[in-house]
Amino acid sequence: MSLSNLPSVDARTVQAWLEKGEALLIDVREPDEHARERIVGARLVPLSRFEPRSLAGERGKTLVFHCNSGNRTAQAAELLRMNHGQAYQLEGGLQAWKRAGLPVIADRTAPLPIMRQVQIVVGSLVLLGIVLALLVSPWFMALSAFVGAGLIVAGVTGFCGMANLLRHMPWNRAREAAVTSLANAR
Repeated sequence: MSLSNLPSVDARTVQAWLEKGEALLIDVREPDEHARERIVGARLVPLSRFEPRSLAGERGKTLVFHCNSGNRTAQAAELLRMNHGQAYQLEGGLQAWKRAGLPVIADRTAPLPIMRQVQIVVGSLVLLGIVLALLVSPWFMALSAFVGAGLIVAGVTGFCGMANLLRHMPWNRAREAAVTSLANAR
């Protein structure tokens, strides 16, 4: 059982259900994550925009939710279970699916997911602030303090200024438009 008290199901069982047309696999990750790597045949229904009614027409099929590792899935699956009936979560998510040797579509040309970009930039700025403080002037610790304060604000409010800034970078803009149209087409 998962944290959400929903049954977990292994990747091989889900694959068998999909081959028989008995299940619908739902990817609750964000569009940028889905664009980079996804399970063949999974439908993108991002957790941030999740609406249980969008799956109302799928009655009769077993719904199986997945994310990257299984941590986010429980939120959407519990919400849907109240509106749909039988729902499962893919045990271990996309990572378990890949470990089982099952097919995925990977697009390494797609930008890294926004939150990974945020982690890289924030980590780099903190490290840069410390190195400059040691080599140039202790005043450069202010850079690390500023970035740390930004992380606190993001954690408390749910607003991440760095993520919003990165979404507008040229390498993310074109891809975001394509991914959004893909998500809306489904």
